[in-house]
Amino acid sequence: MSDLRPSPIAGTWYPGDAEALARSVDKQLAEAELEPAPGPVVGLVAPHAGHRYSGGVAAHAFRAVAGMSPEVVAVVSPMHQPNPAAVLSTTHAGYWTPLGAIEVDQTLLTAFEAALRRTTDLKVARVARDTEHSLEIELPFLQRCLARPFRLLPIMLRDQSAAVAQAVGRALAEVLRDRSALVVASSDLSHFYPADTARRLDGEMLARLTAFDPQALLQAEDEGVGFACGKGALAAVLWAARDLGADVVRLLDYANSGDITGDDDSVVGYGAAAIYRSAGALGA
Repeated sequence: MSDLRPSPIAGTWYPGDAEALARSVDKQLAEAELEPAPGPVVGLVAPHAGHRYSGGVAAHAFRAVAGMSPEVVAVVSPMHQPNPAAVLSTTHAGYWTPLGAIEVDQTLLTAFEAALRRTTDLKVARVARDTEHSLEIELPFLQRCLARPFRLLPIMLRDQSAAVAQAVGRALAEVLRDRSALVVASSDLSHFYPADTARRLDGEMLARLTAFDPQALLQAEDEGVGFACGKGALAAVLWAARDLGADVVRLLDYANSGDITGDDDSVVGYGAAAIYRSAGALGA
C-alpha cells in the first residue's frame, strides 16, 4: 500500500519507535488481569488518551481479545476536530503506525455507506490526512494482541446524536453480520472534574454502559449525571453488538488520569469494557 494515512501522534501519544512501542503495549497487556469470559467477545470499549495515561486501562479491553483473529475490526470514535459531516472515514488505503500498515477494507466501507443510505440521508465523508487521535490510538493494541493481520473499518462521528449513533450501529451490524469481525468503541469519560466528582459521574455512565442501554447512556449527559466524549461511538457499538447477538457488557477496568499523575484536582476518566454473546444467547 502506497497511500497510507500518516500518524500525527506517533512519538508523542505513544512511542514512535517500533520496538519501544511493542514493548510498551506488550507490558500493559501482560499486566491486565481478567476473569474468565462469559462467552465470545463481539465488541470492546477502550479509552483514547495517550498510552502513558490510559494505556493500562485500555489494555484490559484488548487483553479480552488476545489471540483472536477477526478478519475485520471496525473502530468507531468521535471526531474531535470541526467538520460539517456527521459521519466520517478515510480516503487512504490504510493506516500507518510504527508497527506497520493496516489495510482499510474499502469494499466494506462502501457497503457500510450503502447500508446507512438505505435508512437515512447520512453520507460518509472520506477525509485525507486527518489528525484525529481517538481512532488511531487503539491500533497498536490491536496490532499486538490479535493473532493475525486484520482489515480496518474506520468510522468517526462528529454528530453523536441518538439518531446518528443508532443508524451507524445498525448499518455496522448489517455489513458485519456474516463476517469474522470485532467492533471497538473509543471514548474517554468525564473531563476536568475533581477526582471524587469524576468517579461519581463516570460510575453512572459505566452503569448505563453495563446495563446495555445505549439510549440511557446518551441521555446521561443531558441529565448532567455522566459524560463521555465518545458517547455516540459507545452507543453505536452497543446497538451494533446487540444486533450481532451480544447480550452482556462487562466492565473490565476503570481509572482516571489522577491515578497516573497524582493530580486529583482536574482529571479525565477512563473505562474499559467487553461486550459478549453469552452462553444463553448462543443457545437461543
